Amino acid sequence: MKRQILAVAAMAAVLLAACGDDSTSSSDTTAAPTTEAATETTAAATDTTEPAAADAAACAEGKTLEAGVLTIATGDPAFPPYVLDDAPESGQGFESAVALAVAKELGFEGDAVQWVRTSFDTAVAGSDNTFDFNLQQFTINDERKQVVSFSQPYYVANQAVLGYADGPGKGVTKLSDLKSLSLGAAAGTTSLQFILDVIQPDAEPFAFNSNADAKTALDNQQIDAIITDLPTGLYISAVEIEGTKVFGQFPIDAGGAGDQWGLLLTKDNPLTECTDLALANLATSGELAAITDEWMGQWTEAPTLSKD
Repeated sequence: MKRQILAVAAMAAVLLAACGDDSTSSSDTTAAPTTEAATETTAAATDTTEPAAADAAACAEGKTLEAGVLTIATGDPAFPPYVLDDAPESGQGFESAVALAVAKELGFEGDAVQWVRTSFDTAVAGSDNTFDFNLQQFTINDERKQVVSFSQPYYVANQAVLGYADGPGKGVTKLSDLKSLSLGAAAGTTSLQFILDVIQPDAEPFAFNSNADAKTALDNQQIDAIITDLPTGLYISAVEIEGTKVFGQFPIDAGGAGDQWGLLLTKDNPLTECTDLALANLATSGELAAITDEWMGQWTEAPTLSKD
């Protein structure tokens, strides 16, 4: 699971350091220290004391839609393993747990946390401002950054292909095996874009309104396979649609390096920097890793399809 949280862990020290005293910012133009000062500097540099966590709660003051309340959005409905029983307030499920952990870092717990529902499409289009932050496995990319803002990543997921074990996708081992299949994915997702840009199937892929619609089409065998993130595909196969399997995940050199998921906020939202601090604190403390292991640990293993 280390790869999934690497992006967050790597930035934790940088974000926390950025919260330090600005009084050292003029060091480039300061004369060389005296021997006494240099000794103090050396001692400070060798100090192994853990840095204090940045105060994300202080950062968030006055930056939420409603004073004293943090409004978090998720899908309608929201699915496992990200939210269990469509009840995000329970903290059960990966994104539910991440959201409440971030909320706590920001200074909000219990009734001070409110949940709303949005569609995936309206959120990534930047046309919904009913939330402080939204999480629905949103991949961070430059196109979306034109209209919305993202926190630093809290997870990295690869794309994968899911179909019936004895269906037309049986025996798929490489990318070119997918070209003749009838493929689908949720509209507006990086999964659909992956089909178009990387797989380039012979037939136009199906763009569904939601992952739920894509699952229904596969369940009814109206399509041969769906492309989705690996944890979702493994969960569907294990729990939701009997007889299906994840044929494989995509190789790094074919665009399968992984999608970085971030909290989505309205464009240039001042709360963004606070969510970054919150995630950095969770990464540094190990809490983010623990949440990831608890909820995503069993949904990360699948064979890698060969490039050709």
